[in-house]
Amino acid sequence: MQILKARFQNRQDFDEAYHADLPNGGLFVPTTTPLNSGDKVVVEVFCKGLPNKMLLRSEVQSWRPALPRLRVRAGAVVAFLPEERDKGSFMLKALSGQVQARKRRHPRLPVSIAVTFHTDGSLDSKPGNLVEISLGGALLRSTSPLPPIDSEVVVEVLLPGGAVPVPLSGRVTYISESGAGLRFIYRDGGGSRRIRELIRRLRAS
Repeated sequence: MQILKARFQNRQDFDEAYHADLPNGGLFVPTTTPLNSGDKVVVEVFCKGLPNKMLLRSEVQSWRPALPRLRVRAGAVVAFLPEERDKGSFMLKALSGQVQARKRRHPRLPVSIAVTFHTDGSLDSKPGNLVEISLGGALLRSTSPLPPIDSEVVVEVLLPGGAVPVPLSGRVTYISESGAGLRFIYRDGGGSRRIRELIRRLRAS
């Protein structure tokens, strides 16, 4: 997973880099790493006014090298993917002051991981996908009915390069159109360690 870091001092700097002409929005991100059109990347956006760093799945539209004599910076124009539409809209509203959001302790990494899940005490497993994850929690989507708020859920994840699914325990804290928000439950030191390892492998993949 290639992560491009976009840092902005204020809303004006952000607006200068923002591409409203792209269907789901996008940014010019300074980077000296050559990229090809169509490459999938994750953009980590930091700007005063956002409650947290925001990570959005994106696709490279173009990349240009630096032209020092013309004072042109190397960088890429990236388009946010359709599944990040809600997150992109939230980002713009937060920067304009239209919404106030609580600061997360751990920024969420956008992912796409096939999982199975079941409520605690049940053996009826259902297929789903984790689309965001952090050390504190995750966002679960499924075409099957999602577990109700405040229920405990066991999500089984196959780590990149692993052979046996790893169980992660969580509690459903909210349900929205985006999916079910989970807060991880650490019953032992191994739970935290497993999630740290999962995130490390996802970033390295």
